[in-house]
Formats: sequence, structure tokens, C-alpha cells
Amino acid sequence: MSSSGSSFHSRLLSLAVALLALATVVGVQAADLPSAQVFNFADVEGISEHGVTVSTGEYRGRKALRMVQPARGDGFALLPGVNFQDGIVEADMAIEIVTPLFPGAPGFGGIAFRARDDVSGYEMFYLRPGNATSPDQAKRNHSIQYVAEPGFSWPLLRRAWPAVYEAYSPLEVGAWTHLKIEVTGRDAKIFINDAPQPGLIVQGMKGEDLTGHIALWGFPGQTTWFSNLRITHAKPAAVRNGGEAAGEWRAKAVTDAVPMDGTLKLTREGENLRGRWSGTFGNDLSVKGRWRNGYVEIEFEGIFPANPATGPAGPAAVTLAGWIDGNALNGRVRVANLAEGTIALVKAP
Repeated sequence: MSSSGSSFHSRLLSLAVALLALATVVGVQAADLPSAQVFNFADVEGISEHGVTVSTGEYRGRKALRMVQPARGDGFALLPGVNFQDGIVEADMAIEIVTPLFPGAPGFGGIAFRARDDVSGYEMFYLRPGNATSPDQAKRNHSIQYVAEPGFSWPLLRRAWPAVYEAYSPLEVGAWTHLKIEVTGRDAKIFINDAPQPGLIVQGMKGEDLTGHIALWGFPGQTTWFSNLRITHAKPAAVRNGGEAAGEWRAKAVTDAVPMDGTLKLTREGENLRGRWSGTFGNDLSVKGRWRNGYVEIEFEGIFPANPATGPAGPAAVTLAGWIDGNALNGRVRVANLAEGTIALVKAP
């Protein structure tokens, strides 16, 4: 081979190596090379502060990002150069309570994902480590929390869907805790301290945005520490917002009390849904609800069937919620004080 040909191939190889390195840095998905972004927090360059102050420091023998929040209200630190849809976010976090805002404050800290530029919208898992050691079982069950803003704060989710969006996990105030969040389409899981099973699973996340920033969250009266944060991007799941609710749907549900099936006929005017339900709980029942960019919440009242576990037939207030993807809707169903489970709807041709 001539020297000029050798030089050309050498330059070509160097270019290929450079492009591969660039793909890894900027988060381009390669076929056999999942892109990753690593934050060791050697400095705070590029981090956007929203109601918080960040700096570098040392906590329990390791260098880390130090985040404090001077006033009540949401405060976030947005990481630079991240556009996240699906994949894994993992980090170590520690919550050092300094001057608690109220007696028995359990500490609060977590990671938001798919966050907007101004953090007005996001999905988030967060921890309340002090609750994990409470003698009150109800508080223990509030150790891990999922929320989504706007519109799905912890009080709303707790009252509307008890025990679905929070759970217990063995946590300790002040200790380093490893969080791993797996996001696929509309579902997410959080694993604590390398546990083989998730501490909390969310099917049908509530947030409307499918991509966005990664943001760190803490609380006033404490110092929240983060280290070893790694983002591994995955091929996005095939989900799309804006699914149409109008039409006829066939529904089947699995609950902890009774099976449920029926036909749901819906019309939509803007965000308002109207229709009729026929099946379990009665026929030709009036339905109302709301639609938001493909997410639906529907309510109706009927008669709960007699059941050896729940007693004689009686009034039933039914709520179902979920996202429409194509001709299918997967979500949750709740019969107030009587049943809880998952539901799947398929649109009639």
C-alpha cells in the first residue's frame, strides 16, 4: 500500500474513533454501545439552581455535591447537558437533617426526571428515610414516594390511590443510600441499595412530558448530598401522547376483590369525557371524566356484586385512569373502599 493510502486509512480510523467518542459524550445511541453520562461532582459547573444552592463538599468520607434549600417550596438542581427519555438513572444520596422544619421531620430527597426547563413539570421518586424506622406502620409505608407535577402531588395520589404510589423500604437518615431508577415508556421502578427487587413500581406514570432534564431535589432544614450519578440512555419505548378516547372500548380488570369487565362508550369535547358503561356494576351507567393529551380519568357509580369476602351487593364508586396508546389503554381501577387493581381497554374496530 502506498504511503498516501496508508495515511488516508489512518486518518479515517482516527475520525471513526473520534466520532465514537463524541457519540458517547453527547448521548447518541449506538447499536452496541449504550450511551452514558457520568457526574462525579468534582465541581458545580453548568448545574442550574432553582431555589437551591449547590457546592462541592465532603460527607462521610467521600466528595459529593452539597445541596441546601433556604426556604420552603420546591427547589431543584438541574444537571447540564441531559435530555432523558428512557433508561437508568442511579446515584448515591444522603440526607443530613440540620434544623428540621417540624418535629419528627423524616428528611426528604430524590431525583426528578423528564423535567421541564423551569421545573414546572417532572416525574420524581423521592425518599423519606426517617419514616422507615417509625413505630407507626402507616408512616413506614410512606418511605418511598412517586409524584408528578403538575397535578399529581403526594396528597392527591395518596387519597385517590392509597398504597399505590408509595411504599416501605429499609432506609436510614444520614446514611448513603443507592438509588437506581429504571424508566421504560410510561413505567418506572426504583431499586434501593442494590436490592434485586424494586422498592416501588409505577405503571402508567402521570407526567405528560416524555423527555426532559434530570433534576436533584431536597428540602429546607437539611443538607442533601449526591455522588456517583450515572445516566444510561436506552432506546425509547414506542409511546405517543394524544391518544383519542372517543369510541367504544372493551374493558377487563383484575382486582383484589372481583373481576371486572364491560363495554365503555365515550365521546369527547375538548378535555371533557361523557359516556355509558355496561357490564360489571350495571348496564347503561352514566360516565364522566377528563382527557389530557391522551391521559384519561373516568368515574361512574353502580352496584358492587355480592361477594363472600366483601358481603352483599351495594353501591360502588368506580374510578379508572390510564394512558391511551394507539387502540389500547392500560391503567388502574379502584372501587372506593372495595377493590383495587389494573385494567386494560381495547378499542373496538
